[in-house]
Amino acid sequence: MEKLNGKKILVAGATGGIGQALVKLLKQSGAEVFVTGRNQEKLGQLASAAGIPSSHQFAADVSRSPEITQLMEAVLSHMGAPEILVNAAGIGIIKPLDGLSEEDFMNSIHTNLLGTFLLVKAILPSMKEAKKGLIINIPGVLGKVPMAGAAAYSASKYGIVGMMQSIREELKRTEIRITNLFLGGVDSPFWDTIDLKVQKEKMIREEEAARSIWFLCQQPASGVVSEMVLQPFNHQAI
Repeated sequence: MEKLNGKKILVAGATGGIGQALVKLLKQSGAEVFVTGRNQEKLGQLASAAGIPSSHQFAADVSRSPEITQLMEAVLSHMGAPEILVNAAGIGIIKPLDGLSEEDFMNSIHTNLLGTFLLVKAILPSMKEAKKGLIINIPGVLGKVPMAGAAAYSASKYGIVGMMQSIREELKRTEIRITNLFLGGVDSPFWDTIDLKVQKEKMIREEEAARSIWFLCQQPASGVVSEMVLQPFNHQAI
């Protein structure tokens, strides 16, 4: 396993429940962490709690190209080229099709799929120059299996999987690794705005989900974990 001490890691979606738990683990392992999220207040609170300097935080909406450009300028200026990108940014809109608006659908595509595209496109030049790096995305199980009411969400997550598989083909002559983490239900704020009856007590805990990402950040240099699946015992869809 590769050591994280001194590793330069960019965490997008750092203010979410999983993101916050992950940042704590990475800092405890000695990594140099740069965090981004949409909410400046939450980002500042996270950075303060984790001991991350103001130079290593930048509020950005991953679906907006100018903000991603500014984010990468800040990252390269204050931390240098990231060796690992963890993309935990995203939104979840779960509605039956008859209640799903065009705005809902496009918000899902813009944040989850376009946001991933912009992040990966922005970080790849520095990784290509180094001829190595690790990109971790979290499509979740709905990027592999369908669920009623998840038309917009699954469209965005299936899109991430297909896009990253294609990009992987472009990177075969490098040591840039791509990992997709398919998480099942996680007891996180994700469900707070979703009108769906769920049993949070049977879900994966945020800390356990974060620990799986922490583990993936340390995968051996001689290989790559292309996919990892982590699901609750009571709902194994894959």
